[in-house]
Amino acid sequence: MTTTRILFCNCTYAQVVPKEVKEAVLKKLCESGVAFDAAADLCEMSARRDPSLKRLADGGTLKIAACYPRAVKWLFHAAKADLPLDATEVLNMRVQNADEVCAALFSAELKPNLPPGKANATDAPTPALA
Repeated sequence: MTTTRILFCNCTYAQVVPKEVKEAVLKKLCESGVAFDAAADLCEMSARRDPSLKRLADGGTLKIAACYPRAVKWLFHAAKADLPLDATEVLNMRVQNADEVCAALFSAELKPNLPPGKANATDAPTPALA
């Protein structure tokens, strides 16, 4: 049986994840007793090519609580630590609420959701509504 690892991104520097969502997810992770890795900021780790990203990418099944799956995929890629497309699920704390994120993190089911291939028009960020 393969163990699914969990990675939580606190989005410390960009602060694009709603504070209440990330605090609630982190609290539930801590209370659960489930082992998980916590990153201060995946963007910063990617920028400095932190070797722990390669260890995570090579470690098998992984669920990541962070932001957009396409962004997480390319952050790991930029750090020379490509994630396995069929063994990675990214929960988007920017758009999902804490209950949705935690339900997926604690579920035995893995729903891989990284976009395949190269970046394309659908990977582009959408403009903010005024």
